[in-house]
Amino acid sequence: MRNHTPCHILRRRRLMLKGFVAAPLGLRFATARAAGGKAPERELSFRHTHTDERLEIVYHDGRGYLPPALQRIDRLLRDFRTGEVQAMDPQLFDILHALRITLGGGTFEIISAYRSPATNDMLRKTGGGGVAKRSLHMDGRAIDVRLPGVPTTSLRDAAIGLGLGGVGYYPESDFVHIDTGAVRAWGPRTA
Repeated sequence: MRNHTPCHILRRRRLMLKGFVAAPLGLRFATARAAGGKAPERELSFRHTHTDERLEIVYHDGRGYLPPALQRIDRLLRDFRTGEVQAMDPQLFDILHALRITLGGGTFEIISAYRSPATNDMLRKTGGGGVAKRSLHMDGRAIDVRLPGVPTTSLRDAAIGLGLGGVGYYPESDFVHIDTGAVRAWGPRTA
């Protein structure tokens, strides 16, 4: 008899999503192409909390990333203090897409994405801690988000469960940091 406890189902879902997010590495696309089909499109929806700009966009058509869509996302995720735009790591979007599917969420609220070195330095000096000197935000490999309707603790747990990069939890500011760096987690584990 199969175990269908909520924990067992969650473990199976996480394993499936790890495979989904690893799709850019080729396995899923190779299988879909061999079968004569294509992988599903990947879509994200954003609202930037500082500029109130919104974007709902398909960034991957099932065969590959869509450069015009990536450019529009990069523009939205710019350093809102300086206006500087940086090419963001598309794998970051794959992680967000997997989280959106896992959690049944809709629009990600963006707190911070790309940060210029000058902005990062200013935040380190005035922000009261929590800003790394060599932040992945400066490389376009990190984003701070929340997902309305989903507790940030659930977003944190789902991101950690994917095991695909760094996950930081900031309950006092109600957001989760996600990056494409080494797998690690920080912040309170209970809240």
